[in-house]
Amino acid sequence: MQPPFFESGFILAWLQTAWAWLQETFFAPQYIVYTAMQMPAMIGTGFTAWWIYDFVHPWLIRRIRAKTASEYSRHALSTMVSLIFPLLWLIGLGIAGSVAVRFGWPNHSVRIGIHLLAAWIAIRLFSMLVREPVWAQAIVIAVYSIAVLAILDLLDPALAFLDRLAINLGSMRLSLLTALKSMLYFGIALWAAVLVSRVLERRLEHLPSLTPSVRVLFGKLLTGGLITLAVVASLASAGIDFTALALFGGALGVGLGFGLQKITSNLISGIMLLMDKSIKPGDVIQIGETYGWVASLGARYVSVETRDGTEYLIPNEELITHQVVNWSHRNDLARLKVRVRISYDTDVRKALELMVEGAGRPARVLADPAPRALLLEFGESFLLLELRFWIRDVYNGIRNISSDVMLEIWDLFREHGIALPIPQQGIHINSLPPVTLNPNGNCRPPA
Repeated sequence: MQPPFFESGFILAWLQTAWAWLQETFFAPQYIVYTAMQMPAMIGTGFTAWWIYDFVHPWLIRRIRAKTASEYSRHALSTMVSLIFPLLWLIGLGIAGSVAVRFGWPNHSVRIGIHLLAAWIAIRLFSMLVREPVWAQAIVIAVYSIAVLAILDLLDPALAFLDRLAINLGSMRLSLLTALKSMLYFGIALWAAVLVSRVLERRLEHLPSLTPSVRVLFGKLLTGGLITLAVVASLASAGIDFTALALFGGALGVGLGFGLQKITSNLISGIMLLMDKSIKPGDVIQIGETYGWVASLGARYVSVETRDGTEYLIPNEELITHQVVNWSHRNDLARLKVRVRISYDTDVRKALELMVEGAGRPARVLADPAPRALLLEFGESFLLLELRFWIRDVYNGIRNISSDVMLEIWDLFREHGIALPIPQQGIHINSLPPVTLNPNGNCRPPA
């Protein structure tokens, strides 16, 4: 069975209604005459407003850029400056409309222009409350479209037409009007949910009784709950029956479960990381070759920022299934190790003392616990020594402090004549075949 909007009779009837409305509203002789009488006032006030705006706008923009430091404040003030043109045009049309009323001239088109300009200014000012440019632009387009239809008395016919464009899914009727309403309600509810979640997350950040990981967990659960509530509220406000969507939702859930296994795994892994508090914002971790501090915990990944300014987005699943070194899990103390090889003819006890002395020179090395040097191994051509020392500020790096300690040890070894072994390779020949001389006295191999 074809949906109603595919029927040729419906399309023909709608076209006839639209043409009759155009003839009555725009193509009527009296309307054309009235519009022609009002066009000079509308065009003249528009050109005047543009001339004043073109003169004032560059000067105001330069003042805003010179006096305003915040990027958001600059954008807001620039938006307000751009409204000078429609505001001046609105004032001009208001004056023209007053003159027309005073002398009994027609002013229908002028009043429409005043309403359109006033709606545009009000909507643009309201959109300044939304910081995201995409959302602000969507709000301007959607709300102004509705305002234009309402001002032109076309809102009810447009809603009726959109409601006729429908399909039947079992017992549920889904029209284009319902879909647009759902999108509008969802956008409003989602914006409100994100705004409320941000406010509550800021309140959570000022609660000292909660650890950073618990604050992040509560914030993520709060955001997810509010977004889910926004979806349900938008569907319910649009008049969609949830029982009719039960079967479709179940099939969709199974399909998403198979197709989005990695995303689901990362999401659950992120919740586990927040609950067991093994990794929290500010921790210094190392996973594989990546070393840095945790900048943020997300629903899908953990942001790790290194000392060279690179930010790595590591999936939560890898932090659960792979080995992770957390240098600041329980406290800020960390013990580092530096290995040194010396020759067999070196005074080992003196070398150990010098290594401890070298470790005590950098300011970042702690005196308590004290550094300690050990003899680890008798190698084939060297003695292996190891220096162990403690630091408290792992977030400042571990490679750099290890390098500083090794440089101090190198200077002390050179100062006291302690040599480091140089790898050597030799070939030992136990025996050679006998050599015979020919009559000329030259060597020749044996026969």
